[in-house]
Amino acid sequence: MTSGVPAVRLSRVTAGYGTRVALADVDLEVAAGALLAVIGPNGAGKSTLLKVIAGLLEPLSGSLEILGGHARDAARRIAYVPQAELVDWTFPVTVNDVVMMGRVARIGIGRGPGPDDRKVVEDAIETVGMGDLIDRQIGRLSGGQRRRAFLARALASQPDLYLLDEPLTGVDVVTQEDLMTILAAESGRGRTVIATTHDLSLATSRFRQVALVNRRLVAVGAADLARDPGLLAETYDGRVIVLDDAHHHDRAPRDERHSHEAPR
Repeated sequence: MTSGVPAVRLSRVTAGYGTRVALADVDLEVAAGALLAVIGPNGAGKSTLLKVIAGLLEPLSGSLEILGGHARDAARRIAYVPQAELVDWTFPVTVNDVVMMGRVARIGIGRGPGPDDRKVVEDAIETVGMGDLIDRQIGRLSGGQRRRAFLARALASQPDLYLLDEPLTGVDVVTQEDLMTILAAESGRGRTVIATTHDLSLATSRFRQVALVNRRLVAVGAADLARDPGLLAETYDGRVIVLDDAHHHDRAPRDERHSHEAPR
């Protein structure tokens, strides 16, 4: 990637579905190599933002530049992992088959994988700790194992930009830590990682930047922004969530208690 060129640049982008606006007038610039968490309540437009960046949803207005050009031109350099994979879990495909799907854009239609492709897939599966399950049918995996497999598929595509929608929701702490370590390593190699999450503790402890979204971009900057009561109140429509130093225990004013995960 060209030095100094942002991985993502959105200028006054408004997006939605039909006549319903999900995001309005967003200006956002994300540097190459960023590790960015997108946080906000349910219906805030987090998934919409990822779809716009991925080129899956054309904005209603505004302009965007992805990896120095149009999102469609950068499609092979983007790994998009949606929140809910549309998978027939009974279909007889293995972990290896799923991860190999990440190589399709590079192999080309009608061609089979070569030795280099098989090595990339094997390495991706080992990276996510699934080497002993490489031949396991995908429907026989636990929720956390499925998350690992789909991250391996993204790794196998060797992208410059990762877009992950709630990649750590519903997984155990070990899986969460393992996957965050992998994403941080990818960011350290100069690849850009943008992931949505509703876990404020995770956003402040494992990401370097955050974008607070509530149908518009409330704020973007260092991860500590997710500890600012005023910004959180603006993001969560007046519900303030304060993170304490214990990491796993958040509290709200007037003794209103919440779990360590923010409302989605």
